[in-house]
Amino acid sequence: MTDSMKAVVYHAPGDIRIETIAVASCGDDELRVTIDACAVCGTDLKTYVHGNPRIKAPMVMGHEFTGLVETVGAAVEGFSVGDRIVMATSVSCGECTYCRRGWRNLCADLAPMGFSYPGGMAEYTTIPARAIAGGHVVKVPPGVAAEHAALAEPLSCTVNACENCSVRQGDTVVVVGAGPMGIMNACMVREFGATKVIVAEINPARLAMCEPFGFDLLVNPATQDLAEAVMNETGGLGADVAIVAAPAAPPQQQAPLLVRKRGTVCLFASLPKGESTLSVDSRPIHYGELRVVGTSDSTPAQVARAVELLSGGAIAAERIVTHVLGLDDLFKAYELMQSGEALRVVLKP
Repeated sequence: MTDSMKAVVYHAPGDIRIETIAVASCGDDELRVTIDACAVCGTDLKTYVHGNPRIKAPMVMGHEFTGLVETVGAAVEGFSVGDRIVMATSVSCGECTYCRRGWRNLCADLAPMGFSYPGGMAEYTTIPARAIAGGHVVKVPPGVAAEHAALAEPLSCTVNACENCSVRQGDTVVVVGAGPMGIMNACMVREFGATKVIVAEINPARLAMCEPFGFDLLVNPATQDLAEAVMNETGGLGADVAIVAAPAAPPQQQAPLLVRKRGTVCLFASLPKGESTLSVDSRPIHYGELRVVGTSDSTPAQVARAVELLSGGAIAAERIVTHVLGLDDLFKAYELMQSGEALRVVLKP
């Protein structure tokens, strides 16, 4: 292999560069991986525009990646050269109160790939010992295309949402926001047993992208009364679960009006710091005994579930990945995301 590689490196807000850097070494307790696909996340775009104080710049970006094991450290067991892997990329400590309770995604000392460790927008990455010891590296069965395997991490976040919301057989679920994460949530709730899926989106182009997925009802809240549409579809009861995947305050504030008594509202999308205060009518929550939950990140077990669904063909990955570009095309990927033309853009070194 060569001593240098191409990589996407974050330096500061508005300052992301395609650079040639040294290939990282691989210690005895580490794995080195040849990256062959890395998806571009909304967080990557927000980092470019607004920066991200969690990133230890300069840092190789990218946390939705897959690749083939290139070097196995002498002390590492269970992996072989050529294995395809993905990761639960927010690496937990395994020792704090949250980790001991199994909530590894809420670890008090998270160290994410692409933030604390060099990520997957590069030709190679080295997986740290802490990630391997904590079970954060998940093998992918043969036959899954690289650009589809790269969806394992974002899909795992929707597994987390479904588990937090206790989505079950026969449920009606409304998903607000039809960006890539909204669509992945809508696909995932069906895998958890939802029999009616309502998707709401104010962008007509985004809403049109939902049509091939076969969701039960598509609603544009800019031109339709979403609460009325949900009530009409549920006989006046409301949905069992509402997942808000739109990063805006109004849909989060409206969500309690979309669910039945003892229904669940999931705040999936985060709001920008300083703009995250909501004005919510507490009466529906109080009198309807509603549950309002958040969902953040995912655990290794949830990544494994996502891999299982991808490898079994349960998720229409070929519809979610709308564009495959090279590393040099990162800024084109940002443009496609901002215009709404793309769902998930995957970069291939």
